[in-house]
Amino acid sequence: MATLPLTARLETAVLDPNRWAALAVLLTGAFLAPLDFFIVNVAMPSITSGLAATEADVQLVISGYAIVYAVFLITGGRLGDIFGRKIIFLIGLAGFALASAFCGLAWSPLTLILARLLQALAAAAMAPQALASVHALFPADERGRALSIYGVTLGLSSIVGQLLGGALVQADLFGMGWRLIFLINLPVSIVAFIAAIPLLSETRGAHRPRLDLGGIVLSALALTAFVLPLIEGRERGWPAWSLVMIATTPIWVELFRRYEVRLARAGGDPLVAIEVFQTPGLLRGLSAILTLYALAAFFLTYSIYLQQALSFSALQAGLAILPFSAGFLTGSTFSPLFGRWMGTSASSLGFVLSALGLIGTAIAVTLSPAGATPIWPLLAPALLFIGLGMGMSIPTMVRVIVERVEPHRAGLVGGMVNSTLQVSAAIAVAVLGGLFYTALGTRTDPTAVTHAFAITLLAIAACHLTGAVLGAGLGQRRRAPCPAAE
Repeated sequence: MATLPLTARLETAVLDPNRWAALAVLLTGAFLAPLDFFIVNVAMPSITSGLAATEADVQLVISGYAIVYAVFLITGGRLGDIFGRKIIFLIGLAGFALASAFCGLAWSPLTLILARLLQALAAAAMAPQALASVHALFPADERGRALSIYGVTLGLSSIVGQLLGGALVQADLFGMGWRLIFLINLPVSIVAFIAAIPLLSETRGAHRPRLDLGGIVLSALALTAFVLPLIEGRERGWPAWSLVMIATTPIWVELFRRYEVRLARAGGDPLVAIEVFQTPGLLRGLSAILTLYALAAFFLTYSIYLQQALSFSALQAGLAILPFSAGFLTGSTFSPLFGRWMGTSASSLGFVLSALGLIGTAIAVTLSPAGATPIWPLLAPALLFIGLGMGMSIPTMVRVIVERVEPHRAGLVGGMVNSTLQVSAAIAVAVLGGLFYTALGTRTDPTAVTHAFAITLLAIAACHLTGAVLGAGLGQRRRAPCPAAE
């Protein structure tokens, strides 16, 4: 089943008998891309000492990956529409494995950062093919289930990243330490590549858009102008260039918007179809999604707190995420049921639960003596609530936003959702990570680390409460069925 008949290649109703197996292979790519964002968190103390990295280097290793991944996600989806999703997935998967090998062999902070940028480029090619293929391979009555599985997969990546990262660093096989968190991608990618060849059918969009190179460049400039000075500026004492870059961000955003509008009017294929934002509730939903991955700063600072303030090993730090994991699995499993019970309030419920868990965690660590492990009867339920809220929010918001638009725009909006999540993660690490390091100052004692961690937790909670307000009322599918498009 390597290639569907010609009529089936262009988003038709012909059902692929291997579609669920194909989805499992494609989800490997969708899983590996965010996994390699989160897996670095637990290993950061080891990377910092092993490569003599600075705090800014640490943030760039994480945020640099998120920025490049976010900028090129929609482009990766476009490449699949133009050249075929199977071939782009295979190219991206092979590139991801190669870049992961470069990461594992890095000999300095700069080489690791550059290898991470290449890794993000490859991830942006392979990851969006899963969501686009959902609408090519599955009939309307199966798409909801497939989209829910996709949303759960995205969330699981954060959990597995923390657990696997801690286990691999602690194992220190062959004395390779933190390098294993990147080299582990090689066998997984090889198995997925071999399985993809017979299982994936070649599909592509009915319309073959042209690449919007101008939109790609302008969006990259806008994101870089905002995030890079937030990371490097604080480390370097806020030099003039960092303030100028931040000040130019609105200019780049407006240039991007105007360019996309002009391109659309000229009959071109803009990177982002501006008119899609006229869909009722879509912009508000994406704004809510933007607050969701503020939790990326939690994973980074929680790992630092455990290893620096409590002297946990990398493995212990990874295992300390288990209450969150249990909550996430529960929330994601029952998110459809909560949606039926709560109606339009379901979109906000997850945000509120995670905010309560973050506040509870801040209280638990603050009430504990400096350097002492917080009382688990206080901390574990708080972490459980964070996971429960995220488990409900991620699949619910992905499903709600994608289903607000017509099927032929679902791939575009799905790419926008993924890009928004990654932009959120990059900004969170830059801004909230910067808040943590600012509150920490030059001190590294347990009291200072605990104080900085608690402040960061409250800031993340404020972001999620904002998301709850923005997501209110988005729990129902708003678009009318479109039989012709289905």
